[in-house]
Amino acid sequence: MLKHRVFAIKFASLYPMYVKKVTSKGRTQAELDEVIRWLTGYSDAGLQAQIASDHDLETFYAQSPAFHPNAALIKGLVCGVRVEDVEDPLMQKIRYLDKLVDELAKNKAMAKILR
Repeated sequence: MLKHRVFAIKFASLYPMYVKKVTSKGRTQAELDEVIRWLTGYSDAGLQAQIASDHDLETFYAQSPAFHPNAALIKGLVCGVRVEDVEDPLMQKIRYLDKLVDELAKNKAMAKILR
């Protein structure tokens, strides 16, 4: 079975893009970190270790301590694809985070983002 190219992207290279996206819209890196920790279950130290590591997205999600049970409540479009309809479990997790970052950048209230 062929792996999707996105799975090999280093989380450490993607994270600064997320930071840029949210901070350019008036949100903070701390809010971004809160969203990532909520979704993945990483502690602050665990998240910082992942950012400092050379792990790809597959490893980042595989090592996440506790993927949030309410993640299934994340719905909507990312790149024209409904996140709730993505069949590959890893790709769906990646899209969930993309959707949450989009919501943060659109100044949605944290209480609504963190379902």
